[in-house]
Amino acid sequence: MRQLVIGLLFALLWASAAVATKFGIHAADPLILANVRFFLAGGGMLLYAYLIRKGQHAMPQGKEWLHLIIFGCLNTTVYLGCFVIAMKTVSAGIGSLATATNPLFIMVISALWLKRPLKWYEVTGMFLGMAGVAMATYPLLLDSHATVGGIVILMLGMFSVSVATVYYARINWRLSSLVINGWQVFLGGLLFIPVTGLFANFKTTHFNAQFWLSVGWLILPVSVIALQLWFYLVRKDAVRASLWLFLCPVFGFLYSWILLNEPITWYTFAGTILVIGGLYLAQQEKFRKQSTIPQNQ
Repeated sequence: MRQLVIGLLFALLWASAAVATKFGIHAADPLILANVRFFLAGGGMLLYAYLIRKGQHAMPQGKEWLHLIIFGCLNTTVYLGCFVIAMKTVSAGIGSLATATNPLFIMVISALWLKRPLKWYEVTGMFLGMAGVAMATYPLLLDSHATVGGIVILMLGMFSVSVATVYYARINWRLSSLVINGWQVFLGGLLFIPVTGLFANFKTTHFNAQFWLSVGWLILPVSVIALQLWFYLVRKDAVRASLWLFLCPVFGFLYSWILLNEPITWYTFAGTILVIGGLYLAQQEKFRKQSTIPQNQ
């Protein structure tokens, strides 16, 4: 029961990121919203690690700085930068649905990285996932709730965070996860400053209550609480934890429908089912292995 409650809470919070971003960009340029979030989130984690938990966390050294810069560029600068920019021209529901395809990208990139041939169900799952996003997006393109450019930027971000995940897994980190996340977000924010300085519209940005509520939600419930819940679920059972990702697009569409009045059609349901089916099919080997483990172990 405890894992059920934690899993549901994780999916509810994680799926809210797209809607919170939508609210934020109504008050500020998306580039400014992203940069403020990066510095507050990254800076907050580093202050906690080095001041409150003083002496318990090491500073990066040598090549660790290069690893953090590469990881921060892929995971924060490119991914979250693309995500917040795409939310300007893409519905929050599609943003949540696209995020759910992340495991599919990771699967393909990891196979290519390790020079392992993809299995038929992995390829089929990938195609089903992409077809699902296309199907759910189709009616939104017709009624101006999404643009082709926005979808391309969004999927570029998904590809970048997937590469970042594979890269992270291949590095033998000496640093704690708190320090790694703090530095990669902060450094990603530094790398994002030139983009913000050159292209952001400061005149249309208002640092009002809506802006700060959006930033605060993206930092605390999404980046802090939801991630901690995810780490708990992964520690308990990594395979079953991935099942909760299937609920994220469902909650994402519900949020966008209730809070933003974005349309839900039969294309939405069909596309979501295709994405969830693709995710399950692509990871069926993991679930099959899990089912062979004796329950008393």
